[in-house]
Amino acid sequence: MEHKKIWFGLATSWTVLIFILCLAKLNDLPSLGVKGMDKYVHFTFHFVFTFLWAIVVKSRFATISNKKILNIILISLVMGITIEILQENFTTTRKADILDVMANLTGAISAGILISFFENKKIIN
Repeated sequence: MEHKKIWFGLATSWTVLIFILCLAKLNDLPSLGVKGMDKYVHFTFHFVFTFLWAIVVKSRFATISNKKILNIILISLVMGITIEILQENFTTTRKADILDVMANLTGAISAGILISFFENKKIIN
């Protein structure tokens, strides 16, 4: 039972962190000099989001179906689109970017495929 709370706390914290980092003014961060670095960040945010929430679902139901994985991916997509709308309309330092949404979706789908593979091979207990 305790591990369910830990996974839920991690998934919730990660979700909140995504919102904070995507909506906060971060202009003073040093540049790593990698072209398109923000797309890698978006990919990673939503890959981890999908993976953590899949673990939460699996911890509650002992298994995770492809339908549940798809639902998590759709939630990730809606969250990413919502963040882009918020950036465009409620921040002065951020702008909406469809490529960010695509990076988010790619990260979520990648995690979903990996989770489905693990589940089918019974790698995740």
